Amino acid sequence: MDSLPLCCVKPDPERSVSSIPPHTSSEYEQLLNEARDRVLELGVRVERQVVDAIESLGSGSQALIDQIVRHESAINALELRIDGLCGQIIARRQPAASDLRLLMMLIKATTDMERIGDEAKKIALYARHLFDNGRALLPRYVEIRRISQMVLVMLRTSLAAIETMQAEGTADMAQRDLEVDEAFRGVLRQLITYMIEDPRTISAALDIVFVAKALERIGDHAKNISEQVIYAVKGADVRHVSAAEFERSAIGS
Repeated sequence: MDSLPLCCVKPDPERSVSSIPPHTSSEYEQLLNEARDRVLELGVRVERQVVDAIESLGSGSQALIDQIVRHESAINALELRIDGLCGQIIARRQPAASDLRLLMMLIKATTDMERIGDEAKKIALYARHLFDNGRALLPRYVEIRRISQMVLVMLRTSLAAIETMQAEGTADMAQRDLEVDEAFRGVLRQLITYMIEDPRTISAALDIVFVAKALERIGDHAKNISEQVIYAVKGADVRHVSAAEFERSAIGS
């Protein structure tokens, strides 16, 4: 089985906070860079969790499933560390508007990333349930792999946007989210038909429905992160807007 590639985004301590105007204090800049780098570290960790969760669904590896469950505590601890660091910067440094938008973006992105980790753990636990019940063949597995690739692209795009603090690369994120939603509905329709035709498959099919829903939620969280980057960089609130308006805001000056 082909492995899903892991994102190459790595925190770069030499890079400044991009388009965010510099502060006069080098210590302050270092704190902002540290906060952003820790968020990127969290993003790489949760991406690894998603990749491993999909692999466990195909392989049934109990060792891999156990690893995913264990790693959740490290993700939660990193979330708390980021929240504490950002809160300290806000309380002690009283950042200006642009820096405050950056910090709020990092806090909100951290929440979405932690929830992506939660969804990855759910997928791993559904994989365990499937294989514990002797399900060697999984219904609609090819479609599940396709959706997982779609949401991983979304997650990687969001991480790259945080790394560069450039919103233009997220322009098609709302459209991608719509495509993930449609793919989920397609799998749901197929699985309902599958269960009607053979009631013996209901248990396995329901597990796959929940896996597909977890992937759809990962796509939602990845889109949320892009929304937050657009707000931090452009000052535009693109929540609850059309895909066309989302794109215009991402590429606009």
